[in-house]
This record gives sequence, C-alpha cells and structure tokens, in this order.
Amino acid sequence: MTRRHLALASLLTLCSAGCIQTFDSTTLGVPVTMAAAPGEVPQGTPFKAQSHTVHALFGLVPLSQANLQKALARQLVGGQQIAQLRIKVKSRWSDILLTGLTLGLLAPRTVTYEGVIIGR
Repeated sequence: MTRRHLALASLLTLCSAGCIQTFDSTTLGVPVTMAAAPGEVPQGTPFKAQSHTVHALFGLVPLSQANLQKALARQLVGGQQIAQLRIKVKSRWSDILLTGLTLGLLAPRTVTYEGVIIGR
C-alpha cells in the first residue's frame, strides 16, 4: 500500500469517528415517549436536567458519558411515565474553550434532557 493510500485511509477513519453516544430509555423502568400525537399535549410536570460527557483525542475515545438514568433519577421519583423526551447535545462556550486549549485532546459536551413527567 502506498503512502497516499495509507494517508487517505487514516483520514477517512478520523473523519468517520467522533463523539458518539447512545441513549437507552429501556433502562429507566418507566415508559418513555419521544413525541406525542399531533395536537396532543401531555399533562404533567415539565423538567429539564443537564449532564456532561467528555471525549479525548478529537472525540475518538470516550472518557465519561452522560447517563440518562442518573440524570433523570430525581425527576422520576413517583413518576409513572416520561412524555416528549428531548435530548440535546451541544458545546457551550466553555466546552469549546477547553477543546481549543487542549488542542482537541479533550472534547467536552453538554447534554440536556427535557420532557414531561406524567403521574406525579
């Protein structure tokens, strides 16, 4: 394999990898819906919780991942269902600053969970 092919393969590998995380609602122990039927507004207590995830080496190696169950544990006390769960992953200015200062060695992200607790 020539150096050009090796460089291209390395570049494609780096471009295809990144900060990836799967959120599994089946571990919560209560029914979870991501969206309600059109025109239907779920009645309950709205909530918003934040968590953080950190990756290393430009997002290739996960160091710590946001845990859906831990983030929602306080919200689920006495709750029977979560409706309209939204998960947003974003970089705050401090996350971008830390990524820049470490030259990409650390890449933190902020994960926000929003929804409605039904049955509280």
